[in-house]
Order: sequence, then C-alpha cells, then structure tokens
Amino acid sequence: MFTKKIIVRSFLLLVAVIVSSCKQSETAASDEEGIIEFSAAAVDEKHPLYGLAPNSATLKYKKEKFALEMSSMGMFNTSIIGDIKAKTVTQTVKFLDIRQACVENEKDIVADNLNFVLKIEETNETKKIIGLKAHKIKVTMANDPTVTFDAWYTKELGMEDCNSLNPYAQIKGVLLDYRVKKMGMEMHFVATSRKQVEVSETTFEIPSSMKLVCKEELAKVFSN
Repeated sequence: MFTKKIIVRSFLLLVAVIVSSCKQSETAASDEEGIIEFSAAAVDEKHPLYGLAPNSATLKYKKEKFALEMSSMGMFNTSIIGDIKAKTVTQTVKFLDIRQACVENEKDIVADNLNFVLKIEETNETKKIIGLKAHKIKVTMANDPTVTFDAWYTKELGMEDCNSLNPYAQIKGVLLDYRVKKMGMEMHFVATSRKQVEVSETTFEIPSSMKLVCKEELAKVFSN
C-alpha cells in the first residue's frame, strides 16, 4: 500500500513537471509570436482612395518575420510581408482576377523610406495598450516639420530589430500606435487586441498563384 502511494505521488509529480515545462515553453515561444489586430484609417481625407482605405488590419508576427494583412470591402486585399533577416519586404494585392506581388530588397526599402523620413523623440510617458506597457514617442515629419504626431511602442514583446525595414528603425520595440506610408497612402494604425498563438511559416510565403511584378506595375493597381 505504501509503495503504491509512492508510485501515485511520483506519477502526479512527473505530470506536474511536464505541464509546467510545457507552459513555460509556450510562454517563451509566444513572446515573439502571435497576432495583433489594429484599427486602421487613411490620414489624408482628400486622397482619391480615402473611401476605399481599410478600417482594420491584422499583424501576424514570428520573430524576424511579419505579415500585415488588410482588406477593403472584402474585395481588395493587400498584405505587406517582411523578413528582417533576409532584408526584404513584399507587397501583395488580390482584387478580382488580379494576383500580384512585388518583392523589394534592402536598396529598394531604403529608397522607399526616404518618402517618409521621421525625426523621433523619446519621452518618459507610458500607458497600457492591449495589456502591454507602451512608450510614447513624439514624431516630426523631416520634410515638413509642421506635421507632428504621437506614436507608441512596447518593449514587452522583444523583437528589438522589428523596425529595421521601416522609417521607425531607431525604435527598439513593436509599434502599437503609429503612422506609415505605402504606395502613396499614409495610414494610421492603433492596436486593439492581441493573441498569443502559433503562426504558420506559410503566412510569410508568397502564394504560387501570385504573379511577381515590379513596383511600378503594382502601383498601377492602386492608381487605377
């Protein structure tokens, strides 16, 4: 009877250790992996595509990779896929029978970021956004100092180099409230929720149905 109790207790202890280890592993893995939902809005109300701008966006991230997915009226779908390690940014578009993707390398990205050069000033102000401690920064448009706005980011998700491909490169953390310009339209994104879930590697791959095109050809889809 005594031996049986020892066996049962040992078994329960082993189960507890395994469960605890799994939880710790899940937490560690999810720190730099998950999904953040954002509200989205075009900044310039006079922009010809203002009425077609998406009102939400989904960011799927996994360490050095991310994919920002947006949709307008469920018909015009676009995504921006970044690979920090490979130093590439891919934009995809799906609209009616159009399936196109444009891959930009580091040189292209640097040139693109020159259209949205920012002067960033750190502050000591913090607040909670989607349960994360967010730090406030004051941003000024380098090409037009009269334009200023506040942005917020968090250090709690790690990924210090996640902005190395965008105009916020000096910010070592994940942006939760910010503005950015792509394909001629400036958008404002604000995080609304977050899920700590596993993200498939296929999320960051270009679908085989996509036609690879140059930046100028992809831009025609937006301008038309």
